[in-house]
Amino acid sequence: MGRIQLEQVTKSFGNTEVIHPLDLTIEDGEFAVFVGPSGCGKSTLLRLIAGLEDVSGGAIRIDGVDATELPPARRGLAMVFQSYALYPHMTVRKNIDFPMKMAGMDRAERKRRIENAASILNLTDYLDRRPGQLSGGQRQRVAIGRAIVREPAAFLFDEPLSNLDAALRVGMRIEISELHKRLATTMVYVTHDQVEAMTMADKIVVLNAGRIEQVGSPLDLYHAPRNTFVAGFIGSPRMNLITEDEAARHDAHTIGIRPEHIEVSDESGVWNGRVGVAEHLGSDSFFHVHETGLAETITVRASGEIGLKHGDRIFLSPRADVIHRFDAQGQRLP
Repeated sequence: MGRIQLEQVTKSFGNTEVIHPLDLTIEDGEFAVFVGPSGCGKSTLLRLIAGLEDVSGGAIRIDGVDATELPPARRGLAMVFQSYALYPHMTVRKNIDFPMKMAGMDRAERKRRIENAASILNLTDYLDRRPGQLSGGQRQRVAIGRAIVREPAAFLFDEPLSNLDAALRVGMRIEISELHKRLATTMVYVTHDQVEAMTMADKIVVLNAGRIEQVGSPLDLYHAPRNTFVAGFIGSPRMNLITEDEAARHDAHTIGIRPEHIEVSDESGVWNGRVGVAEHLGSDSFFHVHETGLAETITVRASGEIGLKHGDRIFLSPRADVIHRFDAQGQRLP
């Protein structure tokens, strides 16, 4: 079991409130991702759940039990940090074993759990190596293994992939997602990378300045962002937000259109402009278009077969069925 409930939880440092009163429920077995810009409070919120920070107000319940005042060791949670925090003089086996040994667990049970975790994480052939003999991805798997052997109610991940290069990040992202399916255990994952959030989460919690902006599935947030903050944060490249006469024509203060929802032509369109930066990625091309008569640069996602380059004239037409409308406060209009 691993149901986590936050009830009017707040956190202040001195007179500064960094987490404003919030309610959130993470269901048993769910993969929940906290995402938002630097300083939004996502890591602080995770540390409150873990018990590494004291709440200033409200309650935290784990499987219905009030854990607000419980020390971290009694919450039944396991945390994986950004740094691997492995003992360099110990083998992989001893690194995974260490917290169980300190807890006085029976040797046979410790051995069973180590072998099980090593099998799950493809570390069986590396158990007698030291961390210095492993790649970054393998070290992160050892850190995860050390969490798995505790058989926690939930795993807490604090930006665990940020020290890895791009290729390893993609690989580990897939491995952690597969691990979640295999263990069927609650996972709470913090990242500033909205691509990680979109590809891994059952539930995304978008945070901004210590407040929850929106909670929902990746596709909920993609198709129906609650406000302009979520609209501009979720999606890669980010949504185009336009606040000029074009928006007024749609009875809105601001309209949003995703780069992939703009049709490209070399003959005619609603807007025409010139290509600034052209990013050719193979399957896709991203064009940053200027001189459209709008104050904003328009970003377009198109087929990689379109060979436009810097300075070329381009015609753009947003799809009318997927234009998002927002009011003067940035809230979604029906």
